[in-house]
Amino acid sequence: GLKMTVVQADGQHVKPVEVEEFRMGAAETYDVIVEPTDDRAYALFAETTDRSGYALGTLAPREGMMPQIPERRIRPLRTMADMGMGKSDAGNMTAGAKEMPATSSTDHSAMVGAKAASPSVDEMAGMAGMAGTNTAAKNTPSSTAPGGDPHAGMAGMSGQVSPPAPTSGHEGMAGMSGASGRSGMGAMKNNFGPGNSMVAMSPMSRANEPGTGLGEDGRRVLVYRDLVALDARPMPAPEREIVMNVTGNMERFIWGFDGKKFSESEPISLRFGERVRITFINHTMMEHPLHLHGMFMELENGAEGLAPLKHTVNVKPGEKISVLVTADAPGDWAFHCHLFYHMEAGMFRVFSVA
Repeated sequence: GLKMTVVQADGQHVKPVEVEEFRMGAAETYDVIVEPTDDRAYALFAETTDRSGYALGTLAPREGMMPQIPERRIRPLRTMADMGMGKSDAGNMTAGAKEMPATSSTDHSAMVGAKAASPSVDEMAGMAGMAGTNTAAKNTPSSTAPGGDPHAGMAGMSGQVSPPAPTSGHEGMAGMSGASGRSGMGAMKNNFGPGNSMVAMSPMSRANEPGTGLGEDGRRVLVYRDLVALDARPMPAPEREIVMNVTGNMERFIWGFDGKKFSESEPISLRFGERVRITFINHTMMEHPLHLHGMFMELENGAEGLAPLKHTVNVKPGEKISVLVTADAPGDWAFHCHLFYHMEAGMFRVFSVA
């Protein structure tokens, strides 16, 4: 029942933007201002992505007051388009996506039509066939299982898609036509090895998207495109680009960058004072809040000259997004996914500035 005015992201000032909700990756922070208008209790409601649980806080003028708990929303489904396998929900790769209701005593019959956010059984079976395997369907979570892992059934997609070549530009997925006149996933190869099980065919910026399961119920959702630095600062052009492919294999529980675990990788060397562009391409079916120690990342979200400073960037499935970094802090700095079970499994690197 109240608007929130976002005034800081990761502790850095941004131009005030009024929203009703936002999605946070682990380690992200937002400072908001709220101004209660009535003599009543308001709910501060934090809901898990899969709607399986929530935390409730109370903002009230007096002790003892309790707010109304918001109605549970349906658990979203993730489509192939949401994972970079197609550019539009209208495409044949996303047709037939079904909704999955959350288990609750609340009647959700009026909540149909929400955007799908996990692949249906049929979609996953089709994806397995394109990759030349038959393991996806057997791992598919039941459409009635509450709080189930919406990604578990996707582990069997052994990759047969070529990753984007690291280039200095943002061309995306070049050379996607397959051998023998064929095209599509089945004609591709996964060049990341066993540390990766799929490759996003159509990675793109999702800075203007609220994320799966949000934005279709009338609430104003914060998106990265909304974040604009409060004060202008010098923003020289980068001297080079580093492409980091965010990869994973759920079946073997390997997480890393470019198909490699931390134990298989070398430090990423930066020259002190150097300015680089780092482009993340997420080939997995999960969001990854990527966190850099020691230096801020300038999020390239379209805010020319006013790119917001972030220490954590939540990269959506199938997303390609870039940040600018000025290597102004000598030393070795940790860079990792802030989902610690991913970090522990190998999604960790060291930026070495000298």
